[in-house]
Amino acid sequence: MAKGVYIASIQPRAGKSLAALGLMELASRRVEHLGFFRPVVNGLAETDREIGLMRSRYALRQNAEVSSGGPYDEALAMTGSGRADELLARILGRYKELESRCDFVVCEGTDYSGVGAAFEFEFNARVAAHLGCPVFFVANGQGREPAALVEDVRAARRAFEREGCSIVATLVNRVAPPRIDQVKERFAAEWKGPDPVYVVPEDETLGHPTVAEVMDALDGKLIFGDEHRLQGLARDFSVAAMELPNLLTHLRPGSLVITGGDRSDIVLACLASVRSESFPNIAGILLTGGLEPPEPVARLISGLRRPAVPVIGVAGDTFSTATRVNALGGAIKARDEHKIATALGLFEEHVDLPELAERIQVSHSPRVTPLRFEYELSERAKVSRQHIVLPEGTDERILRAAEILLRRRVADLTLLGDPAEVRELASTLGVHLEGAQIIDPLTSEWRSSFADVYLQLRKHKGMTEDRAHDAMGDMSYFGTMMVYQGKADGMVSGAAHTTAHTIRPALELIRTREGVSVVSSVFLMCLRDRVLVYGDCAVNPNPNSEQLADIAISSAQTATIFGIEPRIAMLSYATGASGSGEDVTQSPRGHGDCPLASTGPEGRGSNSVRRRRGSGCGQPEASGQRGGRSSNRVHLPRPEHGQQYLQGRATFVGCSGDRSGPAGPQQAGQRPEPGLYRARCREHGGGDGHSGPVDGVSREGPGPQLRKLLGQVSAIRHERADSAHRGRRRAHR
Repeated sequence: MAKGVYIASIQPRAGKSLAALGLMELASRRVEHLGFFRPVVNGLAETDREIGLMRSRYALRQNAEVSSGGPYDEALAMTGSGRADELLARILGRYKELESRCDFVVCEGTDYSGVGAAFEFEFNARVAAHLGCPVFFVANGQGREPAALVEDVRAARRAFEREGCSIVATLVNRVAPPRIDQVKERFAAEWKGPDPVYVVPEDETLGHPTVAEVMDALDGKLIFGDEHRLQGLARDFSVAAMELPNLLTHLRPGSLVITGGDRSDIVLACLASVRSESFPNIAGILLTGGLEPPEPVARLISGLRRPAVPVIGVAGDTFSTATRVNALGGAIKARDEHKIATALGLFEEHVDLPELAERIQVSHSPRVTPLRFEYELSERAKVSRQHIVLPEGTDERILRAAEILLRRRVADLTLLGDPAEVRELASTLGVHLEGAQIIDPLTSEWRSSFADVYLQLRKHKGMTEDRAHDAMGDMSYFGTMMVYQGKADGMVSGAAHTTAHTIRPALELIRTREGVSVVSSVFLMCLRDRVLVYGDCAVNPNPNSEQLADIAISSAQTATIFGIEPRIAMLSYATGASGSGEDVTQSPRGHGDCPLASTGPEGRGSNSVRRRRGSGCGQPEASGQRGGRSSNRVHLPRPEHGQQYLQGRATFVGCSGDRSGPAGPQQAGQRPEPGLYRARCREHGGGDGHSGPVDGVSREGPGPQLRKLLGQVSAIRHERADSAHRGRRRAHR
């Protein structure tokens, strides 16, 4: 079984990044320790874009030194002076050092620069042969005839086979979409090799820089606009050197407008054009010469409720700025989720992943890592593609996530909201929602029929026709009714809506499943090397022992559905007989007749787990045993215990934890007050890492009086919001 694969391009700009991402994604779902290597890089490994992308996305535990064999110019000098064997020995040594730490390594070859294109095939072939890696070819199909592509792949294959390399597959990338079938037919007719050939179409998203990349390349600064808007694509650019009426006729979708910083008329007209339905949406505005709009104009722009596009200032003049923008190409960079999703979507759609995995022979790891968890969810969703409704259609996070799901063809989506508002926000963000349905509950033709159904379901509770009609104008109620009526398979909500607002419609319409006595919730916590399921921290404030058992069983069943083997632990501040009081006896472990003991999933019962100083690294302390097997899911008997456990979760994930502050209740029946927790997370290789409060958890929790006050304030706020919302719906009617 190979421990790595070597990516070799046949021509410049073939799109190795797409292939590297696809192979890294494929391997990350099967192995625990993954590595990425480049034989030579342009400059320093610390600043190499490809190494940075892979280290960021896949959280690789490797330093820059072992990620590369050295810089291009040094490799070129060594090769030219007859020291090629010394260069290969150094590359092999660093690769083997990385390989010894990893289960699988993806190696990306050279870029036709630095070491010289004249011997590119020979150099990559020799490196691949010395590393002992099978080769994955990437060919550039942009503007090339099918016959020429076949000959290029044949020539490359012969060059690598002469060095004794085995070929895994060939990816013909960047083929014009209208010519995809021609290229496939040509390879089917003439390709005689045992290794498969995959053909991937060109996607303009990967060929253009983002506005952020343009700003970085020009050393610009954001003057107006939101940083999130910088992720939009700059598909073109226009130099605004003419009068305003003539400029407006030259605006194109996704273009950057380049103009002098003193042209306030151009800036205001471009900002207005984005708000107009008669003009295309531009990507941004570049102000040259180091000039900015005068104070009154700047105040006017700053006062806009939501600046539509980013306005960026650069020091260069208009001509040099336009020249530099024209020279920029597309590149996939770390945290560019838009392009990463596009690249992975193309790879997964056009490459036979099971066949490729079989040829590479990547073995499976039994551990469910976050990337593998996400992949398996996506693959299961693709096999049985469902229709999901998203009620929060005007939330930026929802729109960005929707684009990723659509690009990777995970689900069919319906967004709820005013279509004009949703499309305007999507255009401003540079988000493409082709294939998604957008419905406004207030104007939908389904609203009346939904209201009739809701009236019949809730008539016994005093529901009236007017109230039913009002309710179906609410996003959560409308989305839930879509699921109830079979117009959608599921609903995902909660990014902007409260838990109560999300759950209440489901309780009224869909109700609980047969055999479930209480509704509960879970958190899926994607940690660095595993996925844990925490429940119930949100819904039930004070469950009794029978309800706790029901919640534990339901949560374990949910974990099983998501591919996580459930091993249940009940969290308490007391272990065994070390404490007493309502919160202790309320836990199912305090009752001998608890149904969980015999009803748990696959006969697995529950242990009680407490946070304590010096508990074993990665192991919970369970009643009756120490150093036992850690749980995949942990049940929290009361929501206030959730904060305790989130603060103390370091003990479950390979970290050492210590606690200072109140040690807990001193008298029977007294509830624990949250103390000050610190966690020092250890890397697998050794010393302590980050020190400080656990992410997302406050140092001190609110006291009982403050909690009561906060609850009253929250209730008043929601009551006022609901009242205002009902007023707007009546006004609309």
